[in-house]
Amino acid sequence: MHIHLHTTAPAAAATIWPLVKGQPLPTIAQVAQADFKGDLHEAQLLYTAEGQKIWLLGLGDTPTSHDYLRAVRKLTYTQKSKLPASVAIDLTGLPMPVVEAVVLGTLGGGYNLKLYHTNQPEPGPFYSQLGELHLTVAEVDYDVAQRAIERATIIWDAQRAMLDLMNAPSNYKTPQVLADWAVASGREYGYSVTVLDHDELARQGYNALLSVGQGSENPPMLLILDYNPANATGTTVGLVGKGVTFDTGGLSIKPSTNMHLMKSDMGGAAAVLGTLEAAARLNIPRRVVGVIPTTENVVDGMSIKPGDVITSYIGKTIEIIDTDAEGRVILADGLGHMVRHIQPDVLIDLATLTGNVIAALGYQAGGLFTQNDELSTQLQAAGERTGERLWRLPLWDSYKDDLTSDVADVKNFSGKPINGAIAAAKFLEVFTEKHPAWAHLDIAGMAFADTEFGQQKNATAFGIRLLIDFLLVSG
Repeated sequence: MHIHLHTTAPAAAATIWPLVKGQPLPTIAQVAQADFKGDLHEAQLLYTAEGQKIWLLGLGDTPTSHDYLRAVRKLTYTQKSKLPASVAIDLTGLPMPVVEAVVLGTLGGGYNLKLYHTNQPEPGPFYSQLGELHLTVAEVDYDVAQRAIERATIIWDAQRAMLDLMNAPSNYKTPQVLADWAVASGREYGYSVTVLDHDELARQGYNALLSVGQGSENPPMLLILDYNPANATGTTVGLVGKGVTFDTGGLSIKPSTNMHLMKSDMGGAAAVLGTLEAAARLNIPRRVVGVIPTTENVVDGMSIKPGDVITSYIGKTIEIIDTDAEGRVILADGLGHMVRHIQPDVLIDLATLTGNVIAALGYQAGGLFTQNDELSTQLQAAGERTGERLWRLPLWDSYKDDLTSDVADVKNFSGKPINGAIAAAKFLEVFTEKHPAWAHLDIAGMAFADTEFGQQKNATAFGIRLLIDFLLVSG
């Protein structure tokens, strides 16, 4: 698809009119005045006398830029077989974040979840090489809008790659596959990637990561992605992403009902991989380092057992109460590597960590845990701007009792049916070595969700837009 920017309305075979509820309809669509209400996601197709297609697209009462993204994506996805090769959208007078959102929504409408179908559907003319999207903005906004289009295109490329990676089944997505993707991306876009394999992890003492993966024939790895441009200014940001490519729960095995969805348990890793690539392509002038502990958590005679005690990379011992609380265990070594070797000014980890955070926040926001008020404000503001929302939950020391072990420094699971997300965050805090600007994002409810793309939950690429916005704005 080719994207063109105009300051006057171009000729196109179809036009999409995004309309706020109560907004007067364009003259050409007045015939629909009685039927079209403008509710969010409402869509109505009209034809002009000349045969041009016009879609009226409802945005609701007070739309955010994310509402534009979701509404445009849903319309273009559901109508993509009917969209002609040339489509126009008039954004004159709208705030510039809407331009990025509309481009992301339009590109997202062409996503194909049928990764392994032997008979692939035709993309339709709009999503073919001949497709053209024509956007109209005010002349004064032209340069800013052009940059928004370029940024959205790069972010979408990263998101699409992560959608494919997250939606891939575990037999197509081992730790080695994540490592290969990172190496190829780093080589193409100019950032360094180091891969610590099983033997090197054992030599250096990354025993927490090794313990989770010891039941798998696909060995665990630690990926270090370092984007350090010559013009880097300001603070260094460290990102740690949980990369469990499949999670059976280990010997504390999960119920079978939804286990097939556990190919998604590398949503944190996906956010970090996508962010590093996008940051490099956008030439963001600050150092960003990603650390990804990646492994499978499967059942075997060699699998770690409940009651075992392991020694993490930073020397803290961990009693394994529940082998299904494995994400925090591998993150312990990821965080340990970051604080010992990188020492970033800002440290953020992302993980599809607990079902408990879904019980608390549903599918509307990720959980945010930090002791740093300024970092919390910055991340929540980025979430509001991008629609990838976060909600802060407490990290009070009164929750430390959940970590108390009789035989080790900490235990990985409290055994309580309450405050599980907070207990997991308090566990991770131990391995940050009191980093003053650390935040933990529990994105279990956000990284894999119900979307228009499929019949069951699938990937969302949550976190990439959030982190890119944070990197651009926080300084």
